[in-house]
Amino acid sequence: MRAIIFLLMGIAACPAAMSPAVVPFEKEPQKRLTPALSAALDNLVATKQKAAGIPRARPCSDEVFLRRVFLDTIGTLPTREEAVEFLKDKNPTKREALIDRLLERPEFADYWGMKWGDVLRVKSEFPVNLWPNAAQAYDAWIRASLRQNMPYSEFARKLLTADGSNFRNPPVNFLRSAGSREPAALAAAAALTFMGERVANWTPEKRADLAVFFSRVGFKKTGEWKEEIVYFTPPPADGTAPSSARLPDGTLVKIPPESDPREIFAQWLVYSSNSPFAKNAANRIWFWIFGRGIIHEPDDSRPGNPPSNPELLAWLGRQLQSAKYDTKQFLRIILNSDTYQLSPIPPDGKPRSGADLASYPVRRLEGEVLIDAINRITGTKEDYMSMIPEPFTFLPDDMRAIDVPDGSITSSFLELFGRPPRDTGLLAERPVNVTASQRLSLLNSKHILNKINNSRKLKDLVQSAPGQAEAIPLLYLTFLSRYPTSDELAAISAYQPPAASGKRQKLSDVAWALVNSPEFLYRH
Repeated sequence: MRAIIFLLMGIAACPAAMSPAVVPFEKEPQKRLTPALSAALDNLVATKQKAAGIPRARPCSDEVFLRRVFLDTIGTLPTREEAVEFLKDKNPTKREALIDRLLERPEFADYWGMKWGDVLRVKSEFPVNLWPNAAQAYDAWIRASLRQNMPYSEFARKLLTADGSNFRNPPVNFLRSAGSREPAALAAAAALTFMGERVANWTPEKRADLAVFFSRVGFKKTGEWKEEIVYFTPPPADGTAPSSARLPDGTLVKIPPESDPREIFAQWLVYSSNSPFAKNAANRIWFWIFGRGIIHEPDDSRPGNPPSNPELLAWLGRQLQSAKYDTKQFLRIILNSDTYQLSPIPPDGKPRSGADLASYPVRRLEGEVLIDAINRITGTKEDYMSMIPEPFTFLPDDMRAIDVPDGSITSSFLELFGRPPRDTGLLAERPVNVTASQRLSLLNSKHILNKINNSRKLKDLVQSAPGQAEAIPLLYLTFLSRYPTSDELAAISAYQPPAASGKRQKLSDVAWALVNSPEFLYRH
């Protein structure tokens, strides 16, 4: 039986085994009315590709685009009904319209809140030690900011300059999550998060100057369990406190005794033309969409790690500024571009660096997105827990993994599939490579197999079809957001489950094969 299932997996996943037209993964290039800013982005990418003699992939098919844009914007697979509706739509601007709808869906804030939770170290236990009440308040504030489409500039200013209780004014948890209350640690967290720079690469003098801007931050406990107040502390009257410091661009600024130096730094960071703030934000978003930054890693900006396309990065930074740091408006530029809508198939059959953007970079789904997809398709649930018993932590039974508010709360599945520990704020904490353990777990996991075999949703889906032949397209639309090819239908028709399979029927085996297929496990 396993040999037959592997055959189904291969047909579902390997374009090379299909016709030269590479159906259903790509389509022939066609004239398309691309939005002006998206076309400008494409020109900057194409100019570099032409200079390097890099061929460009064909456009992706509607089936691929549908699944891709759902996963990249809301971390959720389209339903079968959504797939059918989109594939039947003949409107030439349907992709642009779909992007607009997805950016307004509530799942957008949930999925991008998960991403920001990694960067901002939303974790209650060691080594961050925000503690449960603060971690949940912090997570709720991040997601509320995304739902309100708060400009990124305002988002950053609040995180850098907030005062008050870590329970009642959640942005103060940015400074509390730095791992140390020392000015140098606070400065290092700010540089990493908002400049994409690791201060270990700086000179001691530059590190000391940045620390001055966080030297007047105080922390004090209250009578409530684990509550802490972050506040501005005026300098001592003896004149020993620094009255000036150099900003990261070398500008010397005065720091009056009555001023909070964080405000001076935040003002420079967000509004100065010499600040790397806009470029860093644009580069991080680019990384989240394509799996690779123009500067890579996105939080390792330094002279020895230059951008792969400096002109593109500078242009993206200007567009984010022009959009007044409206990240949804910025995302529309990227998602509507031909560059984003390329096929995942290398044009010359040769895998290339993701920096070349010759084709859409294929990469594994995040653990949270993967288990949410399986649970949604099968109508099942997952249990999440913390190794350390946490008071004040309540997770509803139907909570999705992308909604889990605290990095200390996890599951064996998430641990195996690379949910980051959120200890450092580095994007590299989230591994993206597929491991043998992950493959073996999916192939042999009773946990996943039981979800499929005992799924009321899948049984109802199969029973809604007149027969097995009509049920197969429903399964494909549910798992892969597309109809099966003729080769796939022929392979499934020829497959007969052996008697030893017991109650496992043919359609259950097909569903199991689809879950294990690279096409399901990867974003493409």
